[in-house]
Amino acid sequence: MNPEVQAFFDPATWTVSYVVYARDGGSAAIVDPVLDYDPKSGRTRTASADALIAFVRRHELTVEWILETHAHADHLSSARYLKQQLGGRIAIGAQIRTVQGVFKNVFNLEPEFRCDGHHFDHLFFDGERFAIGELQAEAICVPGHTPADMAYRVGNAVFVGDTLFMPDVGTARADFPGGDAHLLYRSIRKLLALPGETRLFVCHDYPPADRTPQWETTVQAQREQNIHVHDGVTEEQFVAMRTARDKTLDMPALILPSIQVNVRAGELPPPEANGVSYLKIPVNAL
Repeated sequence: MNPEVQAFFDPATWTVSYVVYARDGGSAAIVDPVLDYDPKSGRTRTASADALIAFVRRHELTVEWILETHAHADHLSSARYLKQQLGGRIAIGAQIRTVQGVFKNVFNLEPEFRCDGHHFDHLFFDGERFAIGELQAEAICVPGHTPADMAYRVGNAVFVGDTLFMPDVGTARADFPGGDAHLLYRSIRKLLALPGETRLFVCHDYPPADRTPQWETTVQAQREQNIHVHDGVTEEQFVAMRTARDKTLDMPALILPSIQVNVRAGELPPPEANGVSYLKIPVNAL
């Protein structure tokens, strides 16, 4: 059975979240939800998440899973808020434990912060199969952008996170802590070995000036047209391109607040004695 896919584009972070379901009144998964965050004031809002909630309730869906493709560096996750409102299990790749270990040191997180992934309800391993009601799904480990990147295959649809972008945008960077351009190339080739008609849904779009944002493509289109990794591009060529390009890129605007929340499955750091949660800015650390 192939899924129905409803996309929600957040223009503030160029992020696409998804509701994946078989039919009205059935079960659903939410992929990569956004928590709105204003870096000027430090305030969060739930408008993006509330749009997903409204869709789920309008179609009478039961949320079984809230799937994170990785610990995002460009937006905060609303997974915890969505679980409170709709239920479901928050899941991510098992290598999130490695990412937690890296960033516990970067942010000098509280001693009680355990790097064992317990913040999430489930940790997926490569090839693990699971169900979304009537839909059969598979977790596909695709490291390279980060160690914990996971794609989710549901019927003829694959949610690829940041591993691939639209063909005219290319591929994800690989210079974050734990990133590896060699692994990214191999992960992409794993995805592009799927049948050509397989639908690929990306997590972000940064469109050129001559088109509006898009988020659905196919394996065949990527193999023929992806500007970074179309058929014929060798691993050595890709790594050289990716390494040179990554040196020119600024850090994402929300990397510092995002990571601190996303390694906790969308939960803010514990409130301090005055009842306020704080996000840290490590000076000269990245």
